[in-house]
Amino acid sequence: MTAPQPEHSGPGRPRGFDLDAAIEAGVAMFRAKGFEATSLDALTEAMGISRSSFYAAFGSKHGVLVAALERYSDARIAALESIAGGPDPIPGMMRALSGADAGAHGCLMVNCIAELCPRDAKVAALSARHLERIEAIFARALGRDGFGHDGFGTDAQDTVAPRARALIALALGVLTLRKAGQPPPGIDAVLDLATPLIATPN
Repeated sequence: MTAPQPEHSGPGRPRGFDLDAAIEAGVAMFRAKGFEATSLDALTEAMGISRSSFYAAFGSKHGVLVAALERYSDARIAALESIAGGPDPIPGMMRALSGADAGAHGCLMVNCIAELCPRDAKVAALSARHLERIEAIFARALGRDGFGHDGFGTDAQDTVAPRARALIALALGVLTLRKAGQPPPGIDAVLDLATPLIATPN
């Protein structure tokens, strides 16, 4: 196997660290501790880089957060797109979005929405774009399940976007309950009960 080549920060200057691995370390740190509680020393140590490399690559702790959110969003969207292309996509996407495997750390994007969105325009914009992309995936899946097709009429088509948003709200609410330590069986029962009420054409 060929060893990965070092990233470069400028002509002829090897960056000397794995940029992707550094960003993934940032994702893990911010998920575990939040933005404000993550110190610069802890962040650079987790990323395995010096302060000079850190500033050259990211500019600031906020720069790492933006890169981490972009990386995290793309990975989550890719996972949902994969599920959406398979059988029974709505329940599968709901389980993925509600964080059955997220544990106590929850979702990085949701955590940042709660912590930073009211005062951070960049994070707010990234969060809004992330939710728009999720809504579009859900809306397409709902369309394939019958919404807006012949026989349902204009009113049914008009419910696609609101139902997609309702499903997302349900999944993120379940994610919050998981993070708060609620027992998984009861949470899963709520998800199983509520999802068909929102996602089934009527």
